[in-house]
Amino acid sequence: MRSKLAFIKSTLDKLYPNPPIPLAYTDAFSFLIAVVLSAQCKDSVVNMVTPNLMAKAPTPQKMAELSEQQIYSLIKLCGLAKNKSRFLKELSKIIVQKHGGEVPDSFEELEALPGVGHKTASVVMSRIFGAAAFPIDTHIHRLAHRWGLSDGSSVLQTEKDLKAAFPKNEWTKRHLQFIYYGRQFCPARGHDLKRCVICAAFSEPILKP
Repeated sequence: MRSKLAFIKSTLDKLYPNPPIPLAYTDAFSFLIAVVLSAQCKDSVVNMVTPNLMAKAPTPQKMAELSEQQIYSLIKLCGLAKNKSRFLKELSKIIVQKHGGEVPDSFEELEALPGVGHKTASVVMSRIFGAAAFPIDTHIHRLAHRWGLSDGSSVLQTEKDLKAAFPKNEWTKRHLQFIYYGRQFCPARGHDLKRCVICAAFSEPILKP
């Protein structure tokens, strides 16, 4: 396992030494909004949508004043836009009413917001508040299973296993590196072993789901 981890770390560090956050944002609120919108939606689409949305509603107060239909008209290119329109209005109202207009800085309070699950809360806590977190999305869950770093039984188990595998101060960077690598070289479909050097380096497991 140590040699496998060393190879994975080395490969990821060579490819993505300083991986940038793929979502555009200006503050904690705009980042929270972008992460909520990114669920089942390409980052490029989110980055197209958020400038107009945040120009119209740059604060929780302003977002809460918009109708769901107004929000929908600004985010309709995103997947699940109708649900997300409701989430954005409701979470903005809660941030205003319960948190003084400031994005809360705890996992518990974030996860209590509509449309914010553990993964979204982990991304916000890590990026905005500097908390130790290893957010697990579908790319990371898939890669951890393929590379034999977790048994793939659940997202929570994958999070636990990857936190144990990598030092805490690397979690944020590894999270982003896994995402970029999964998208570029180790997709769910059309996986090409000739391009995926990490899968190619180990005979087992390679092409598990």
